[in-house]
Amino acid sequence: MQEKPTTVAAYAAGASLAAVALFYVFGPNYTIDGDESNDSNRKKSIVGLSNLANDCFINSVLQALAGLGDLRVYLIHELHRRELDGPEIYHTLPSEEELSPARSDKLRELQQGITTRALKEMLDRLNERPIYKKTISARDFIQALEYAFRTRISRNQQDAQEFLQIVLERLCDEYHAGARARQRALGAIDAAASSTAGEEGSAQESSSEVEVRIDDGSANGLPAIIDTKLKEIDQESGFPFEGKMESQIECQFCHYQYKPNQTAFVNLTLQVPQKSSTTLNSCFDGLLKTEYIEDFRCDRCRLQHAVDVKTTELARGRTQGDRDRLDHEISRIREALDTDPEADLEGIVFPPSEAAPKRRIARHMRITAFPKVIAIHLSRSIFDQSSSSKNAAKVSFPERLPLGSILSQKWYKLLAIVCHKGSHHSGHYESFRRNHIYPPFSTPEVFSSYAQSRTASQSPSAAPSPRIVPRSSPDVEGDGSISRAGSSTSLSGASATQLTPPQPRPTTSGSRRSFQSTTSRSSKQTLSPASDSNSPTTDQGRWSPAAPRPSHSIPRPSQDTPNGVSSRLRRRRKPNDRWWRISDEKIKECKTSDVLGMQREVYLLFYELEKPDVSPIMGR
Repeated sequence: MQEKPTTVAAYAAGASLAAVALFYVFGPNYTIDGDESNDSNRKKSIVGLSNLANDCFINSVLQALAGLGDLRVYLIHELHRRELDGPEIYHTLPSEEELSPARSDKLRELQQGITTRALKEMLDRLNERPIYKKTISARDFIQALEYAFRTRISRNQQDAQEFLQIVLERLCDEYHAGARARQRALGAIDAAASSTAGEEGSAQESSSEVEVRIDDGSANGLPAIIDTKLKEIDQESGFPFEGKMESQIECQFCHYQYKPNQTAFVNLTLQVPQKSSTTLNSCFDGLLKTEYIEDFRCDRCRLQHAVDVKTTELARGRTQGDRDRLDHEISRIREALDTDPEADLEGIVFPPSEAAPKRRIARHMRITAFPKVIAIHLSRSIFDQSSSSKNAAKVSFPERLPLGSILSQKWYKLLAIVCHKGSHHSGHYESFRRNHIYPPFSTPEVFSSYAQSRTASQSPSAAPSPRIVPRSSPDVEGDGSISRAGSSTSLSGASATQLTPPQPRPTTSGSRRSFQSTTSRSSKQTLSPASDSNSPTTDQGRWSPAAPRPSHSIPRPSQDTPNGVSSRLRRRRKPNDRWWRISDEKIKECKTSDVLGMQREVYLLFYELEKPDVSPIMGR
């Protein structure tokens, strides 16, 4: 019997609605969170910035800063520390003797970190993962910056490097102002504690008890090892763009070396030579190579010249008073020659400065403190007596940049660049940013990605948590005490999948340390983006109530066997070759070769210090 056309149409419409409903329910999660989204035809993009009034120099710098992971970590850490400390610490100012009234408001704003907070909010918005084309405005950050400097930023063809310099210097000043505020608060707490301890000590002078205190070099009432560790942590969390450079002058005649002059920097300006093509290393050589300067009056040579002149006058001295005066001046000058030729000698009449000999000196420059993120400005300006122009030389730059000496070499990875197209007086800025996925981002697997979260999951586990049954060991004494060596060895020998918190019982510090260190290694493997079947979150790593307890004699292929090594090597991802090319609100994808080919337009480069690769195999 042939079905009616209306019935067939109804069946087709119902099937279509069911398919649409299924895609509506499951499609977005699969498209956004699934790993298969990399192979889909969905248009991928990031958040763009609107350009309303020649804002390309602002947009390009902000997009480049949004691609720097260490900068975002610093912003999160700094603002979180300020929230934990409380606002009263950063509202407190130094005493009136140390601070003038005109600078009180500026210092309070620096301590509060207004620009730091505004930049974090701006970079968080730029690091969203939109499912459609999204464009925002940088107006909120610009208003915070204008409020900080009490001026308006002009939009008439500004320089991106000048804008970057203003932002980085402001962030650095806010960081140091906050650090000094914390030091003052800590000093006030120590002073109050010392006064309280002094009052209690004076009240107990009549007591027969004697308190013995061993001075182990501690500071602020803390043990030396804890105080040193706190200083190391604070140093690691410093401003990521801040580095230090040292310059020293050496006389080529007497070989006297002046005291080194150390200066801080937040970005480095390299001069591009006026030729058709050059390299970034050649530009660094122009900054760090030894520079020879003629016709310099060396302080030590000047003192030696004064000694020679006064010795001649002493031989021709007529009166005893002149000879005594010259003899005293000569002795003081010779003492300065032996101790500090740069010292200011008062009461001594020197020969005219024009008569001092001129020498050839060498100036050495080197980077003494390497920043986590190094911002490099390629100066392409050419100035003459009547006009200025742009140097269009090609500058080749590497993806990995080595800096430092051979023994202490640092490697930096290219994360972003800012390019300029046009002449010296007009043009357009655009930025290139490596396609990294920084938080906030969606969570594909909620239960496996954050297995070590603080809050418990609301979904009950299908299997109960396994327990570690203590073995009989000769290290366990008869009185119930547990040896440190035995407990540490037994816990560290267990695999990562077998480590679960034991029942509350007395334990030693050694066992606690071993358990925490092993658990941290397990959590690191769980949070790794590249996981395979050997991961603890798979079905092979879960325990069943009826399943027998796995033996410790079974080899662990993920750590000890050659198969585990090969699987670990297979899990390593290839270097990310995808970049974003951003021109205000226009965004498209490109490759590393396209970025390295922007040799004539490159203007700003952002390199991030590579972290040491401490793998579980090498770290054991």
